[in-house]
Amino acid sequence: ILNYYQGNILLKSLFLTRHAKSSWNHTSLSDIDRPLNDRGKKAAPFMGELIFNKKDIPKILISSPANRAFSTAKVFAEKFGYIENDIIVNNTIYGAGPYQLLDIVKEQDNSYDSIMLFGHNPTFTNFANMLSNENIFNVVTCGVIRIDFNIQDWMEVDYGSGELIYYEYPKKHSKL
Repeated sequence: ILNYYQGNILLKSLFLTRHAKSSWNHTSLSDIDRPLNDRGKKAAPFMGELIFNKKDIPKILISSPANRAFSTAKVFAEKFGYIENDIIVNNTIYGAGPYQLLDIVKEQDNSYDSIMLFGHNPTFTNFANMLSNENIFNVVTCGVIRIDFNIQDWMEVDYGSGELIYYEYPKKHSKL
């Protein structure tokens, strides 16, 4: 399991995972109900396995209620050895802006040194850039960003206070 200590400084790690590719085939479905498409169903287990193999297993998984985000979270949870009931659904993530996401992060229990959020763009790209002062153009579907913070309390997370550790995405590793 990942060691979240760097020297004597306690780290907290935030993972931002954009949902896998979703289907637009069912025009009668509302946006929140759209399922994963075939590419998304391949990318989610691939990326869950990739993160698992990094020994980078977050302590808590929090998902948007959108079908495509929760479906992605379920696949990652399975790869991490969690069950579906371990996933916390936070309705605010769907339609949230960066400030709402910051509030969600700040309210997390400090007993968790790592959390993974599953959600949507453009908010996830903007949020990652704001936290880390990076300039990621676009977090692609099923992209995973890890940002570390030299803090002891999630309340200390603020814009510019994080360090981008990695940005992983399916096409970086395969032809998915």
